[in-house]
Amino acid sequence: MSKRLPKMKTDEAVKNLLSGDISDYISSQNFSVVSFEFEAKDKSITLRVSEHLLKKIRNLAKKRHTPYQKVIRQAIEKFILEAA
Repeated sequence: MSKRLPKMKTDEAVKNLLSGDISDYISSQNFSVVSFEFEAKDKSITLRVSEHLLKKIRNLAKKRHTPYQKVIRQAIEKFILEAA
């Protein structure tokens, strides 16, 4: 069983962890998929949705530890890619 990653609040703490053997920390429990958004977001839109839908989106975003606007953007992007 792998060790849990310690909470690190400084760059120095990260450097200290990485300077040693980290093989005890390598497991799927300690890592998650991360997506990076490089394209500039230079346009904004106004969108009306039901309170129920917005609540579901916010709950999903909370589970993913990401802003709810990003969840909406990802859903739109996925729909566009699949529709093409």
